[in-house]
Parts: sequence; structure tokens; C-alpha cells
Amino acid sequence: MKFINKIFLFSLLSFIFLILTSCGEKGPSKADLYDQAMRQNAAKVYEYAWKVKKQKEEAYKTFINTLTLEEKISQLFIVNLDGNKTFYPVEELEETSVENKALIPGGYLFFGFNLAETPKEIMGFTSSINSYCIQNKKIPPFLAIDHEGGVVNRLKSINARLISCEEVSKKLTEEEAYKLYELQAIQLSQLGFTMNLAPVTEASTKNNQDFLGDRSFGNLEDVIRFSRQCINAYEDNKIAAVAKHFPGNTNTDPHTGLPLIKAEGENLTELLAPFKSLIAQNPAGILMSHAIVDSVDKGVPSCLSKIWVTQILRGEFGYSGIIFSDDIFMAALSKNGYPEEKAVVLAIDAGIDCIMVSDKRILKAVKILKKKAEEDPEFLKKIDDSLKRITDYKLKAGLLEYRKTDDAKMMIMPVAFKKDVAQREKAFNQAKEENVLFNKEHL
Repeated sequence: MKFINKIFLFSLLSFIFLILTSCGEKGPSKADLYDQAMRQNAAKVYEYAWKVKKQKEEAYKTFINTLTLEEKISQLFIVNLDGNKTFYPVEELEETSVENKALIPGGYLFFGFNLAETPKEIMGFTSSINSYCIQNKKIPPFLAIDHEGGVVNRLKSINARLISCEEVSKKLTEEEAYKLYELQAIQLSQLGFTMNLAPVTEASTKNNQDFLGDRSFGNLEDVIRFSRQCINAYEDNKIAAVAKHFPGNTNTDPHTGLPLIKAEGENLTELLAPFKSLIAQNPAGILMSHAIVDSVDKGVPSCLSKIWVTQILRGEFGYSGIIFSDDIFMAALSKNGYPEEKAVVLAIDAGIDCIMVSDKRILKAVKILKKKAEEDPEFLKKIDDSLKRITDYKLKAGLLEYRKTDDAKMMIMPVAFKKDVAQREKAFNQAKEENVLFNKEHL
């Protein structure tokens, strides 16, 4: 912004100079001189922008070249973590020459046992994760939680009350829904989270309502309207939204069985409609379901399907963000011929960027993917492409940043939390109090 202001100032001075020097002699008109000055400075702006772009490209190459293959692959996982007070890594990399061999995945997913009893304690825990990474020159992970509202609400004793998606669509206007999710986003951000695995963007039907319950906004129109407000509210306030579960679910719970969606033609088009509409907003993430849709890819779970992930979601729908698998340890996969060692390879091969694992240890899976990548250049390229998308998100989210070094080169560096716990606690309490008042007025 400072650079652009200087350009405008320079343009104005150039214009005045040209006007003064042209007085008393026949020459170009004032309008011609102004256009000439603006073209010259537009060229300078373009030249500067191009230079910055090339510097960032070089910085990314340097950044990637500092990572071992194991470290690259580790970024393609979102896993569970130990504790709720002070962070410590549970695994060590084998292929690394750095002093600290800790394996830090791309992201951590918080469950109930990772949440301490008070906001201040949660803030201390998330700060300890960030501090550990800064001190040990590790890539900070995104910190995610399932925070839908209603039944799926691990922060119900911490944040102000968040009603279910179904209640939101019945009780609030779109503008009011945005405000509610905005206040929740501020509370999440101050706690230290950077990602929310929400909203559920599946329309409720007789084929899935037993499983979804109040997690859906309702019919197709309401799902599109209120999901849009939810996604915008979170992402406007630095919380990445992850829409789920593409392409859909049935009444079979994937935690216990493998869903089979019997849809084709118009029924299939309607099933996909909310996702196709909301992809125009380009939410930070989309989470795949395990469901099989035989009319599209017979017998193949969606999160392991090249047709669903790469051909439809990435290609036909044009989605450019991070594509997540659902938990590969769910019975939908593990009990139906897709154990971890098989599922991780199929997921990356299908085009998944980030694999969800409800476990704390992923070194075994990392080594499996490393072996496959060393044998298959095309598989290695898929890993590199996914790493680029995840890194781009972390730059946008402020977990990483481009920073000039003493020799004027640009580097990608990890970013420390900008507020201490006391400052975050104050901002959290303000948002929570406002949320409580909102609830009293509207619910």
C-alpha cells in the first residue's frame, strides 16, 4: 500500500511538472501529458509486481528445497494430538539432518480431550504449539476443530452457545446468521484455532436425515443460502471453513459402515448442487465423504476415487482449495478392504491433498507414501502439488509469511502469534459477551 501511495504521488508530481514545462510553448495537451504520465507509472507498478512475483516464486523453491521428502509428506496429514496443556511431539522423522527431528504434520484436529477447562488454558496450549514450531524452525500446523453447532460442538462449555445448523435456518435471517458465525469465528480465532471443519453443506433428505439430524441447514435452497453466510463469516475472520461431506452421505454412519448412495441423473445433480454452488466462493477446504456412488465410480469410496476428487471436484467444478479426506480409520474404509497402508496411497493418487487420521502417529503412513513417491514420479508430483496448495493456505492464513532477509532476498518463514494470552483472552470475552446478548435477542 505504501508503494502504491508513492506511485500516485509520483504521478501527480510528474503531471504538474509536465504542465509547468509545457507552458508558453506548443506541445501535447494536458490530457495527453496526464495519460503519458499514468502509462509510465502503470508500467512501473507492473514491473514492481512482476519482480515481487518472481521473488516469491524463488522463495517458495528455496523453502521447498529445505524440506526432506518425509517432511513434505508430513504436511499432507491432519492428525490428533496428545494433551491439552503443553504441546509435545510424539514422533520423530528418520530422513532429516536437522537437530530437532520432531514430526509436525500439516495440521492438528482437536477432540474433546484436547480442550482444557478454561479459555485461558486452551489459549496456553495453542500458544505452546506455535512457540514450539517457532523455536524449532518447524512449519506451524493449522489447528482445526469440528465446530458446527448443536450436537457437534466440542466448545459448548467454552464459547457462547452455538445452535445447530437446522435451528439457524429456522430462526435467523441470513444477515443474523452471518453475525452469529462471525462472533463464533472471533472466539475460535482468539482460542488459537485457524480452521473449522464446517459447515455441513448437504441438503437434508429422507436418505440421509437419520445420520445428519440437525447438522444440515435443511432443504437445498436453505443449505446454499446459510452455508454461504457461514463460510463467509468464518473466512472473513481468519478461520478457514471446510465444507463437508462431498458428494454426500446416506443414513449409514461411516463410523460403523460404508454408505452407498443410490443416485443418478437428476437426483445426482440435486445431490451435488449445494457443493457446486458454494465452490464459487472457493472455501479454504472441502472434505470428502467415504460414500460410494455406483453410478459414478462403481464400488470405490468417494475419497479414494480419481473420478470424484480429480475429475469432478477439481476438474469439472473447478475447485482450487485443499481437498481433505474424512478419517481413514473409520469403519467405512478400515472394515471394507481399505486398511491404512492401502487407503493413504489411494487417497493421494486420487488427488486428496490432506489425509485425516484420528490417531497421533503417522510415521508408518509417511514411509509408505515416501516409498511410493520414490518409485513413481507422477505420484511425487501429486505430493508436490498438494504441498503447494497447503503452503499457499498457510501463507494466506498467516501461519507462514514472505519476509525480506538482510541481503534483501525473500524467504518463507513461520509466524509467531501476534497477541499474548492476556490480549486474546480480553478479545475472546468481548466476543463471547456480544454473542450471549445476540442469543438473548434472537433465539
